[in-house]
Amino acid sequence: MKKKTVVLGATPNKTRYAYTAVNSLSRAGHEAVPIGIKTGDIEGIEIMNGTPEVDGVDTVTLYLGAERQKPYYDYIFSLHPKRIIFNPGTENPELEAIAAQKGIETINGCTLVMLAIGNY
Repeated sequence: MKKKTVVLGATPNKTRYAYTAVNSLSRAGHEAVPIGIKTGDIEGIEIMNGTPEVDGVDTVTLYLGAERQKPYYDYIFSLHPKRIIFNPGTENPELEAIAAQKGIETINGCTLVMLAIGNY
């Protein structure tokens, strides 16, 4: 099943995991929606800035540390994701607790590993 995924913390920097995640999601047939503070693109997919409206979101995968996630709490929930993936270094018990109250699945894992082993 293909899952529209918002990659929060996307960057045009090819050395960052968020960049690789957008590429890996696209190669696996998922619609990747990169959102970040920097402008540019990832292999032709434009990085959106701010809090753009995105419909049909299955997953939000985080590439922002816990403190940098706070301004995005309302935005993340406005997307109505089925799940939120906290990649290594983005763990956030506060956001996880709020998500759980809203019935949103949370996963402490690695998007890249999940894709590689087929359990995304």
